[in-house]
Formats: sequence, structure tokens, C-alpha cells
Amino acid sequence: MPPLHQPDGRFANPVIPGFHPDPSVCRVGDDYYLACSSFEYFPGVPLFHSRDLVHWTQIGNALDRPEQLRLPTDMPSSGGIYAPTLRHHDGRFWLIVTNCSEGGGNLIVTATDPAGPWSDPIWAPGVPGIDPDLVWDEDGTCWCTVAGVSQVRLDPSTGQTYGTPHRLWSGGPGAKAPEAPHLYRIGDYWYLLIAEGGTERGHGVSIARGRTPAGPFEPCPANPILTHRGTDHPVQNTGHADLVQGPDGSWWMVLLGVRPGGGTPGWHVLGRETFLAPVTWVDDWPVVGEVALDLPELPWPLSPSPVEEHRDDFELAELRPSWISLRDRPAEHCTTKERPGWLTLHTRGGSLDEPDVVFTGRRQQHLSCRARTLVDATEGGGGLAVRLDERHHYEIEVSGTRVRVVTRVGSLRTVVAAQSVPAGPVVLAVTITQPPSPHGPCTGPDVVSLGVEQPDGTLTELATLDGRYLSTEVAGGFTGRVIGMYAAAGTVHFDWFDYEPLDG
Repeated sequence: MPPLHQPDGRFANPVIPGFHPDPSVCRVGDDYYLACSSFEYFPGVPLFHSRDLVHWTQIGNALDRPEQLRLPTDMPSSGGIYAPTLRHHDGRFWLIVTNCSEGGGNLIVTATDPAGPWSDPIWAPGVPGIDPDLVWDEDGTCWCTVAGVSQVRLDPSTGQTYGTPHRLWSGGPGAKAPEAPHLYRIGDYWYLLIAEGGTERGHGVSIARGRTPAGPFEPCPANPILTHRGTDHPVQNTGHADLVQGPDGSWWMVLLGVRPGGGTPGWHVLGRETFLAPVTWVDDWPVVGEVALDLPELPWPLSPSPVEEHRDDFELAELRPSWISLRDRPAEHCTTKERPGWLTLHTRGGSLDEPDVVFTGRRQQHLSCRARTLVDATEGGGGLAVRLDERHHYEIEVSGTRVRVVTRVGSLRTVVAAQSVPAGPVVLAVTITQPPSPHGPCTGPDVVSLGVEQPDGTLTELATLDGRYLSTEVAGGFTGRVIGMYAAAGTVHFDWFDYEPLDG
């Protein structure tokens, strides 16, 4: 997917917009590969490829089979798959990640091609905690470091650990939540990069160095080497970083951040996104450049922008890798094969208030956008939704000849509008726009409009809603908005889905 564009043709952060947190990156030759968290969604761990660190294309998902990823249908939102580390060693890609659902733990999958297939999981029950990292020292010993920050020796081919996990470093004095560790051998030192301060406004990145991967480690005197806490920078919550060296010797950092909108305190709706920043070295310590919305000029030619496919006519036997479903995607409930050229959803639960609702969507990746779909609900009821979790979602739903707009905010579920429509398929639309600037102190981050498109292409709006209630600051959790199709009763067919960026 291409990054955001500026009017003068420059490229801008985030380089992977939308709910793509906890990035981990590695380079093999001239190719970069990146993995992100996926939480309660299936398939898990989206994987991206780039030749320039700016243009990223999703090439698959590491956990795309039920035998690799089992998420209980009653698992809370923001559970599931946390914080992968992606590395290349000895001709093979290794990915370690935590499944935080019941019966889960830390697991390892491998592949010779990052586009897949990836192996069945190798479980590592002796690895404690979340945010696992893998690194190999000069003699081939593999070390696994986790949040906290502690470390244990590991055989990644079997999941067997050796010895007792030992504490490495806890970050800055008084800083909470030392996590997201990554270890690197750079020059004469081993560097331990961590996040601290929690993944909210106090987030930051710190680093320490030592002569061995097991320490002891001395902290950088300039810690935190990256944070936007207490600033008015348009990118906030910066942290959970990974380092990568370009083929020209330059260094770069990928990290998560958010783009809050509206008035006080600021609400972010897209989730934590992947950003890029330059890194230089002074006295054997990394110095991180600005996480600018305008990317600096890169020291290599930019690759051509990949063609983004915003419309899906569901003509393929399998869904594109960017489509995600809640907790699982059994073929008996979600298929493109039953009615060729349509996506068919068969309900198994109830509404979007329920964790087992049949829902398939894509991440909202632009602050302003429009999503539309042609729905045939003559055999049931369902529609188009903007979802954050079971307690925070807006949807426009059709059943027979009746369309209604439903909101769920916390414990309140409300039908805010309803209208009759002719029998047969109907086009439902969601339009998300930002309020005009300047923002007042009580202005929300955006406006969500839901309506029905008439045969002549005109849109009849049924409701216009404040977007702040579908933000992380209101709902909590670790994800971002997903816009998609769902079935609440019977069987619902979708002929096409169109997502149109409106950011300019």
C-alpha cells in the first residue's frame, strides 16, 4: 500500500496507515519485510514487503489457518495476537508472537518465503510474558527476550528453553511497562531497545548496551531516545520500535504512533499505525530523527507506488489478505463460492454486540473515507458497520424492505433512524469526514454519516454521528476502526465492497 501523499509529491508518515501496531522489520538483501499485531482478528499477523521502507504491500498473513490460530469466540476484544518479532536467520524467516487468548502462549512459525506458507506453530511454554524477541549470537545460540525485561535461552526449532529466565533491564527509573524488547549486535556492542511508559501518551523508546546479549547493560544517557509525551506533535504515543539497516549502511526505525484529532483531550480512531524515522549514530548511541508527517528525502530511489485495490467484486475463490474477520473465518459462515461473484455470510450468533457475530472487514486507513457495498438481505438481515469492539460500533442494517441505523456506545444500544426501501439489493454507504478547522475544545475527531445510495447515485443520509465514541480514548483497547460487512440474521449476500479515500 502506498503511504500518504503530500500535494508536492513527497511521501508522508504513516508508511502503513490504519490499525497496524507493534511493527517488527527485517531486511534480506534489498527487500524489507514487516509484521504487525492483529489481536482478535483472523487471519493473524499481517505481513508486508517493501523495497524502499516507504511503499509497503501486504503479501499475506503469518497465521492464516485454523490449526495455526485458535481464538475462542468468547475471547474479549483486544485479546488474541500481541506483538510479533520477525527475523531472518540461516536462510529462513522466523516469527515469534504471543497468543493472549485462553490456551495460548508464545509460539514460533517459520517460512522460507515470507508470503507463505508458514509452518504450524511451535509452542514455547518456557518463555514467560509478552512481546517476545529472537536473536542469535556468534556461536548460533538463540536468545528470547520478553517484556519486563527478562531473557531465556531458546531452541526455536523445538520451543525448548534452557535455564531460568533472568532479568536484563527495567528501563528508566520509575517508568512503567518496560516492554517490546529487541536485541541487536551492532559494532562492538549488543543493544537492547525497549518501549516504556505504556502505549498511551506517555509512550517512549529507550536503549541500553552491553558486551554480551545477556548483559550487563548500561542505559543510554539520552534516554528516552524517542518520545512525544507532553508535546503538541501531531503524532503521539510513539514507541514499540524496531531498527533496520539499509543496504547503503543507513539506519532506520519503524515504530507505532497515533494521530489524535478533535479538541481536548484528542481522540485517535484509526488505531496505532506504523511510522518511519531516520537514525544516526553518535558515540555508539542511536539518535532518532523526527517522526515527521513529511518523510525526509531517502538515500535511495523510491519504488513505484503499488496499485491499491479499493474495490473488491469477490470474484476470487479466496479473500484478499487485507480482509479480516472476528476470531475465526469458517467456510460455512463466510464464503465467495456459494454465489459466484458475491461474498455470502451466514449468521451463527446475533448482532455486533456479540463476540461470535459473522463480520468481515478492512481497516480504516484514512482520516476521511467512504465505504459502500451492495447488499442482498432477502434471506436475512445484515449490513455495513464501523467497528471498534462489541461495545462501540455504528452500523446501517437492512432486512427485507427496512433499513435502520444502530449505534452501540458502552451499555447503550440505540436505533437512531429507520427507513423503508424497495425490495431487492440495496447500496449501503458510510462516509467519514473530519470537522472543519480550527477545532473547538469539545470538537470530536470526525463525523460518521450512514445512508442509502439511490439508483441514480445520490445518497440519502439517515444519520450523522460523532466519531469520538468509536475512538480508543473512549473505548479503550489496542485496536482501531474496522469497516466491514456482517450478518445478524439468516443469510446475507454482498455483491461488491468499495473503499474510497477522501483525504485528498
